[in-house]
Amino acid sequence: MFLGEYQHTLDAKGRVSLPARFRAEMTGKIVVAKGLDECLYVYPADEYVKFQDSLLEGSDFDPRKRQLRRFFMAGASETELDSAGRVSIPVNLREHAGLDRDVVITGNGDRIEIWDTKAWSEYNDASTEKIEDLAQELASAGLL
Repeated sequence: MFLGEYQHTLDAKGRVSLPARFRAEMTGKIVVAKGLDECLYVYPADEYVKFQDSLLEGSDFDPRKRQLRRFFMAGASETELDSAGRVSIPVNLREHAGLDRDVVITGNGDRIEIWDTKAWSEYNDASTEKIEDLAQELASAGLL
């Protein structure tokens, strides 16, 4: 399980070192994909397969389903960590998340997210303002 928040830096080749505590779970193939809220999702390959399977459920004749599949799968990149524990992020994915130099790597349960530092700060600040209302709404709906 991936938990926590870590400050890191992209190098000139578009690589970022993953936090040491995340590397143990990122052995073998990993997948870097576009995420919601202009971040990147990084999955161990087996977790990405589960995510991909959920995207493949349902009819291909549903335009919303096709749109979701294309968003998450078309730009995804399968890779491995290098010997220094770095992941190489392709240009298209760096552009999607607005990654330039300073990044925040967050744990989100079954995946890691990579954010531009400023974007993460803005998102986190905005979320903090609404979190109590959201928690109450979800609890009232029986979802928490």
